[in-house]
Amino acid sequence: MFTKLKNIVLVLLLFVVSVPASAQCAMCRAVLESDGNSVTAEAVNDGIVYLMVIPYILVAVVGIVVYRIMNGNKKEDKNKKEVV
Repeated sequence: MFTKLKNIVLVLLLFVVSVPASAQCAMCRAVLESDGNSVTAEAVNDGIVYLMVIPYILVAVVGIVVYRIMNGNKKEDKNKKEVV
């Protein structure tokens, strides 16, 4: 029980604490900032970060589904053993 609570708190802490990231390569940033329009450079950077996050979310969802399926099968096996 305590380890489960500890894991949940750790995951929540990882979501709350963030580290600023620059997702643009040096060449893309130089071209965008050479125009003097830093708003466009920030918008492109935010778009790149957004596109980078989507695969991680999908992998996490698939992992959760597989975990639930595997744990559901174990619970069913325990119930079958108790009935017999």
